[in-house]
Amino acid sequence: MANLKGRILAGKILVEPVAAEEKTASGIIIPDSAKEKPQQGKVVLVGSAKKDEPMEVKVGDVVSYGKYSGTELNIEGTDYLLLSQTDVLYIA
Repeated sequence: MANLKGRILAGKILVEPVAAEEKTASGIIIPDSAKEKPQQGKVVLVGSAKKDEPMEVKVGDVVSYGKYSGTELNIEGTDYLLLSQTDVLYIA
């Protein structure tokens, strides 16, 4: 996990998506154009709680989120996803 400078706003989380599968179970290599967008990642930063919504997600949690949720960001050469806590579907 990188030491990121800065902070995020209330109710938001910064997630590092897991890498997409490179091969199928039978060993076929998946080209970049056919890869599914990851829907799971590790929480790197957590904003403060909103007034009526406590933060249930913490740094280090692995979360699942919707396919088209969040905003993609590139910070210091690493791709992240900025999500609202309400976009999280499951915390592992």
